[in-house]
Amino acid sequence: MTLGLRICVNTLQGATQGMPAILRLMDEYQLRGSFFFATGPDKSGRLVDTIRQPWYPRLNPASRLYGIALFPPRISERAAEIMRSVAAAGHEAGILCHDRSYWLNQLAHAPAERTRQELERAIHDFERVFGEPPRSMAAAGWQTNPHLLQLQQEYGFDYASDVRGRSAFYPELQGVSSTCPQLPTTLPTLSELLEQGGEITLDNVHEYLYAESQHILPQGHVFSCDAETEGLARLGILEKLLVMWKGREGGVLPLRDLIDEDLRPHLKQHHLGWAPEASGRYYYATQSLVV
Repeated sequence: MTLGLRICVNTLQGATQGMPAILRLMDEYQLRGSFFFATGPDKSGRLVDTIRQPWYPRLNPASRLYGIALFPPRISERAAEIMRSVAAAGHEAGILCHDRSYWLNQLAHAPAERTRQELERAIHDFERVFGEPPRSMAAAGWQTNPHLLQLQQEYGFDYASDVRGRSAFYPELQGVSSTCPQLPTTLPTLSELLEQGGEITLDNVHEYLYAESQHILPQGHVFSCDAETEGLARLGILEKLLVMWKGREGGVLPLRDLIDEDLRPHLKQHHLGWAPEASGRYYYATQSLVV
């Protein structure tokens, strides 16, 4: 079954250290994926929540002070050349958000104007780096709102990957619908599986995740990982997964390859809902009932 790889680059350290490691790994195995960037200020110091930022304890000391004692560096300015290497290597590049701290904490309830401001800042940053507007996005922390759905349609995104779910669909939230299709994350993250404890350990978590990916879904699976974790401390686990996924029919692809023009007329419209993360401490957007 086909596997779409959704790689989130959330911080400056992820862009300068984790992402290059993933790029080298994917080049070694001749694989392509989709990289989504937080483009604005890195305020890692304000997000000590290890559920939404599981790599926080492993950030370097300076990163843990960004936005508190140190001025938050703009990721798209400090890491522009490295970001361009993604497209140069044949991978898909898109946006994650502008200010990740704001996006995680407030985007779900943000008013229309602030939502537009956040999205347009990310688009502007992306254009400055890559010389063209982004064609796709994957909302940080699977956080969205009805204004964002409208904007994604207005800006003509090819697709978005903002929610958790099981198949590609057109979204509707609070009476607002969009013709920009959603490609949801279908698999649990490594951090989510490891938090379950019990028999799941760092030595065998890849086996549990691979087993989950064997379930047949209409457009295949989407796996989401972070440059800050899978690109650094868990690079070896990611390598094991990529080797296993590469060896099966369909292989590993950028998300853009999971949806084509022939598929779009057949997609159904689904409501968006909210599901609690395993700890119950926050909610993420999820695919719900057919409209």
